[in-house]
Amino acid sequence: MKSVQLAGYKATYFGYTVSGKVATITLNRPERKNPLTFDSYGELRDLFREMVYASDIKAIVFTGSGGNFCSGGDVHEIIGPLVKMDMPELLQFTRMTGDLVKAMRSCPQPIIAAIDGVCTGAGAMIACGSDMRLATARSKLAFLFVRVGLAGADMGACTLLPRLIGLSRAADLLYTGRVVGGEEAERFGFYNRLVEPDALLGAADALAKELADGPTFGHAMTKTMLWQEWNSGLGECIEAEAQAQAICMQTKDFERAYHAFAAKQRPVFEGN
Repeated sequence: MKSVQLAGYKATYFGYTVSGKVATITLNRPERKNPLTFDSYGELRDLFREMVYASDIKAIVFTGSGGNFCSGGDVHEIIGPLVKMDMPELLQFTRMTGDLVKAMRSCPQPIIAAIDGVCTGAGAMIACGSDMRLATARSKLAFLFVRVGLAGADMGACTLLPRLIGLSRAADLLYTGRVVGGEEAERFGFYNRLVEPDALLGAADALAKELADGPTFGHAMTKTMLWQEWNSGLGECIEAEAQAQAICMQTKDFERAYHAFAAKQRPVFEGN
């Protein structure tokens, strides 16, 4: 299996930095509340696909600049051109946007979304595709597809959102496109917790570093099983977890944890 080092990756359409074993992706068009374009969609998809092979990145923070997360697809650079496309072109686009979420789900690293301000449309789906979500009380979450005459079924919304907040609440948000404040979204269970705006990125980074310093092979297996088991029966899930855990028990991290426990010390995990 190929191995790549992504600490030196140079992004073109968004910010990308690495600190230790944590990569931070920052949507950086603050004057427009960080909308996505055809190019940024494609580059994000490709980067997350490469994360599968990254040996140096163990956790990811996804955020936006200028007090907002992401306002979705750019009205002028995406929505305008879409109305002029034929069906094959439209399907190529909708598959590409969905491929971004699939790539986020398939990469082994836990992804933490740090959400302030606007988090709407495709931005809300990036939040759904993340493993955990930290946000501010002033954040504004909305699935706006219905507002432009489309279905709420976009980028996996009808699968991901009900699993995060329940079918009835998901139906409410997808049918109405209404804006949900941070406190309501946390109450729904969409956000893991709320953080003050000036502490948001630090909290997300601290959580990412904690995960990156943990048993990262085990974290990758947890992520795989969380999503793999959605469509399986209980018996299949228990057997799959038995196999996954047996594999993890062969890692050196498991042995390190045992010896550290026996010595009454804190284990130092190395991800192997």
